[in-house]
Amino acid sequence: MSEEKNTPQDVAQSSPATENDFMLMATSWSALSHEDRKEKFNTLPRTEAEELFLSLNTHDQAELIQEFSGLLEKRSWVRLLAPDDVADLIQELGVDSKEEILNLIDPQTRREVTALLAYAEDNAGGLMSSRFARLRPDMTVDEAIRYLRLQSKTQVETIYYAYVMDAHQKLLGVVSFRELFAASNQKIVSEIMETDIVKIPVEMDQEQIGRIFSQQNLMALPVIDSEGIMQGILTFDDVADAIQQEATEDIQKFGGVESLEAPYFNLTFFEMFRKRGGWLILLFLGGMFTTTAISYFQVEIERAVVLTFFLPLIIASGGNSGSQASTLIIRALALGEVRLQDWWRVIKKEILIGLALGLLLGTIGLIRILAWPGKVSQFGEHYAYLAITVFFTLLCIVPYGTITGSMLPFVLKKFNLDPASASAPFVATLVDVMGLVIYFSIASYVLKGVLL
Repeated sequence: MSEEKNTPQDVAQSSPATENDFMLMATSWSALSHEDRKEKFNTLPRTEAEELFLSLNTHDQAELIQEFSGLLEKRSWVRLLAPDDVADLIQELGVDSKEEILNLIDPQTRREVTALLAYAEDNAGGLMSSRFARLRPDMTVDEAIRYLRLQSKTQVETIYYAYVMDAHQKLLGVVSFRELFAASNQKIVSEIMETDIVKIPVEMDQEQIGRIFSQQNLMALPVIDSEGIMQGILTFDDVADAIQQEATEDIQKFGGVESLEAPYFNLTFFEMFRKRGGWLILLFLGGMFTTTAISYFQVEIERAVVLTFFLPLIIASGGNSGSQASTLIIRALALGEVRLQDWWRVIKKEILIGLALGLLLGTIGLIRILAWPGKVSQFGEHYAYLAITVFFTLLCIVPYGTITGSMLPFVLKKFNLDPASASAPFVATLVDVMGLVIYFSIASYVLKGVLL
């Protein structure tokens, strides 16, 4: 007879985990290896295992579901999830697992999940919950409270507000629980409901939704279709995970890495190699233009080797100024502080800032050369001409960096591409090439007849 695998319930009777063990596991879950997660999860009593399972993100829940071998065992865990969470689970597991997961849930939940899967996972329709508190406008407050009590036992996932709808399910208003309990029992719901409502279209992107939540300071928002029919609600918890995911992807792109769909330790060597290698190849090819630019000015470099002393300074200054501008504009676009039509205002501001910063850095470079104690022995007798070359180069390359870094996100946004792709390494590569051209062009003019 083959040995049966212990379930969390069996382990609970033989070696129950302490509360400290549970808290430690919950906080360190992301750092555990795949094998350790499976082993430690099976040591938890059922109640604590359920609590941990519901606290995990969709990726980790999917990982555990795949580990369960029996159909009944999978069903017991999937049925703990709300319809929107089941939809997220299916999207995480992939299309091949859709029918298997849908067959594990009851018919009503299956219909709700199927409806949610019709929407893109990063839009309001894919994030919303279809279970919310509903009221009719002609109800008395006393009837509404009794009806809400019934709903809370069966078909409401979370209760923040009650939504008032007509017979066609069109959203008419919203009632907060404070207003409902403070009102007279015989008052009609339509008399106390708020009709000035912030509504979320089903096709709205999660970044825009997150921005609305931060501006409105509300715990939940209604989701409607094009005809004003209410489809569900979005809670702050639903959006928080999506906002964190978007922010993580943006940060990874800033560093020149393809966005990771899983925690760092959950990615295999080849997955990490592929996601990092693609960007590195692109940046490496871009860096080849720097080599081409240097070789183009080979004659100047041979005649005045001293020019190479300042190459790192010039390249770093242009790249850093471009990366600064790019980061600021990408974030401003994400927060809605800057719009596409503001590009002209941005470029005017960045030109002035770039000139001021270029003047500052150029002056520092000028003083650095002129005041250096061993300037003649290190830079030669024509050190003053070299100082002027560095000054004017920085005065040109820093504004160029700020303009390039600030405008590239606008260009990508215009063509419906992710502005975060204008990452710091990408901007730096673009600015480096032009920085060399500017540096040697100015050097050729200033040092003509002197060193060149």
